[in-house]
Amino acid sequence: MTTAHRRSEQARQAIMRAALEICREQGYARLTMEGVAAKAGVGKQTIYRWWPSKGTVVLDAFLEELGPAIEVPPTTDELADLRLSLRRAAELLSHPRYGSMLADLVGALQHDEALAAEFHKRVYQPVRQQTVERIERARLSGAIGNVDTGLAADLLFGPLWFRTLLTRQPPTPDYADQIVDIALAGLCAATS
Repeated sequence: MTTAHRRSEQARQAIMRAALEICREQGYARLTMEGVAAKAGVGKQTIYRWWPSKGTVVLDAFLEELGPAIEVPPTTDELADLRLSLRRAAELLSHPRYGSMLADLVGALQHDEALAAEFHKRVYQPVRQQTVERIERARLSGAIGNVDTGLAADLLFGPLWFRTLLTRQPPTPDYADQIVDIALAGLCAATS
């Protein structure tokens, strides 16, 4: 690794750390590129070289810090995997350091096209695809009825987002378990 590349990577890491620290200390709404640049000790143009918006900086930092914690490697028990996926999502959304930051990021999607595209590609689509595949395997194994797998995925994760974004109540792992129990009761009974 060249010295320039090493310095560049150090600056990138400093920017992401600064963005997360500002979000934790002041909230996403008060985060500015100027503030991140000052805290990271870089010029604003350095930030814009890698990220088009403050939301994309925070998303990168968030995924770098928490990406592995979000993933649920598949096992042979798709229903247990679905339960664990929802519990992990609930834990993240109710986490004192990250829950409100993630809710703010999702809110910012409405006004930041670059963030919306990145969030969809790097968070929403992979999680939804994994969920759809698990539901399909459960359907094929006979563990649940013949259901629209995309709709079932929405039914599982929708209440977590509803609670987080509209009621501003953190969804607990117990709440996630209740969602899975109720959804699975309906999915297992589905015949068409």
